Amino acid sequence: MKTRRFKFVIERTQTGYSAFEVNEPIFTTGATMLELQTNALEATNLFLEEADKIAKMSQLDFELDFQQFFEYYKVINAKHLAARIGMNESLLSQYVNGKKKPSKKQVNRIVDGLHEIGRELLDLTLV
Repeated sequence: MKTRRFKFVIERTQTGYSAFEVNEPIFTTGATMLELQTNALEATNLFLEEADKIAKMSQLDFELDFQQFFEYYKVINAKHLAARIGMNESLLSQYVNGKKKPSKKQVNRIVDGLHEIGRELLDLTLV
């Protein structure tokens, strides 16, 4: 039996974050990204209560656009990321500023670069 998945779109608000599930009437907010994710799980389980089902965090997917991603993860420098993945700096800047929407191929290229950096950081030991 296939496990049901829930896809939440995250948006920045003046007080933190809000999220909505794309196929069901599930909405939530949180002051931080972690709080938002926790609240999304709680809201999903409230939605599933009548069906006597329970969702796990692993069933929730969260989607964030590039502009909000770089706003939240300010530690990631878009200029240096563009150089690292061999992308035109101006093009990545347009994605980050919401002036252009990246193709699926470009999204994958950026995400793959971010994942590569993440793996390197996981393997890093500082002395």
